[in-house]
Amino acid sequence: MPVAALPDAVNARKLHKRLRRQAGQAIADYGMIADGDRVMVAMSGGKDSHTLLDLLLELRGRAPVDFDLVAVNMDQKQPGFPGHVLPDYFRERGVDWHVLEQDTYTTVTRVVPEGKTMCGLCSRLRRGALYCWAADNGITKIALGHHRDDIIETFFLNLFHGGRLKAMPPKLRADDGRNVVIRPLAYCSERDIAKYAGLRGFPIIPCNLCGSQENLQRQAVKRMLADWEREQPGRAETMFSALQNVAPSQLADRALFDFAGLEAATGATGDDATPAPADNVPLRWMPLPGRARVSDDRHPTDPAPGTLLDASPCVGICTLDADDRCVGCRRSLAEIRDWSLLSAAQRDAINRRNLPHVHPAVRIQLTGDAGGRQPRRGGRRARRG
Repeated sequence: MPVAALPDAVNARKLHKRLRRQAGQAIADYGMIADGDRVMVAMSGGKDSHTLLDLLLELRGRAPVDFDLVAVNMDQKQPGFPGHVLPDYFRERGVDWHVLEQDTYTTVTRVVPEGKTMCGLCSRLRRGALYCWAADNGITKIALGHHRDDIIETFFLNLFHGGRLKAMPPKLRADDGRNVVIRPLAYCSERDIAKYAGLRGFPIIPCNLCGSQENLQRQAVKRMLADWEREQPGRAETMFSALQNVAPSQLADRALFDFAGLEAATGATGDDATPAPADNVPLRWMPLPGRARVSDDRHPTDPAPGTLLDASPCVGICTLDADDRCVGCRRSLAEIRDWSLLSAAQRDAINRRNLPHVHPAVRIQLTGDAGGRQPRRGGRRARRG
C-alpha cells in the first residue's frame, strides 16, 4: 500500500515541520541517538509507531550522526491479524524489518478474566519478547511511539492508582540492564500525530485484543485530560513542563531530599547565615519571549539590589540579585520560570489583562516585540511627511 504524500497545503506543511522539529529536539535534549547506534523501532501498526518510523527515516537523512533503523513487529496471533500489511509496508519504505511470532493472545485471554483489563499483561509479554530480540541482535536503542499525552496520562494513573509520582521518561535503561528505551515523540501531541497519520494514509492496524474497553483506567484519565484541555487550552503543555521542573525539597520524599538534616541556622544572622540546602538543580538559561533569559551573573553597572527602577533594562535579559529577583522587572526567579513555561495562548491572555497597567519597557519584554517587528509609528500622514 503506497503511502500518500502530504497535501500541498500550508497547514499540512506546518504540521509536518512541527512534528519533525519536536522529535529532533527531544532526541537532542535527552541524547537519545548517538553515532553508530542500531535503533529498533517497535512497530505495532498504530498511528504512533507509523509516525515514529516515518519521522526517524527522515531525520536519519538530516542527522549529524550515522545510525541504523530496524522496524520490528510482533505477531501475537490475534484472530484476523493481517500479517502481510506491515511487511509489505516495510519493503515499500526500504527499511530493514523483522516480524516476531509469539502467541501471547492465547495466554492473555486464558489468564485474564473476561471484562478485565488485558493491556497490562499484554504489554509485559510483548516487552519481554522485544527486549530479548533486541539484546540478541545488537540493538543499542529501542524506540517506542509513546507521545506527550501518553506520558501525562501515565503520570496521573500512577498518581491516582499507584500512589507514586512517576511517568514515562523520554529515555531510560530497562530493568534488565541490557536495553535503553527512547521515546522520540515525547514532545509531540496525540492530536498532531493523529492528523499526520491521517494525511499520510499509513496502513493502520487496530488492536483487537482488548478492543475499546471503556472501563480502562487510562481511558478515564484521557477523558479527564481532554475536558481540562477544552476548558483551558494549553494545560497539557503546562503539565508536561511540570514534569521537567521538579523541586524535591517541595515534596515529601525523604529518599530525594534530606529533610531530617534540615535545620535553621544558629548563631548567625544576615549575610553570615548559612543558606538552606537547595534542590540539586543548577540554574540554567530559560527561554522567555523577546529573547529574554535568566542569568545568575550581575553586570557591574546594574543597580544595587532592592532598587526599584522606573524603566526596565531587562528587555533582552533578566539579571538576578542576591534575593533571586530581577533587578529590572523585580520578578522573582519562580515568576520568571513560570512565565517561560506558559503556552503562547496563556501568555497572550495574561498580556491582554495586564498590559494597560504595565510600564511600557516591561510591556515590550512581555510581548516580545524587542526581538521581532517594531511597532509602526505614526499614521498615514506621518508616513507621507
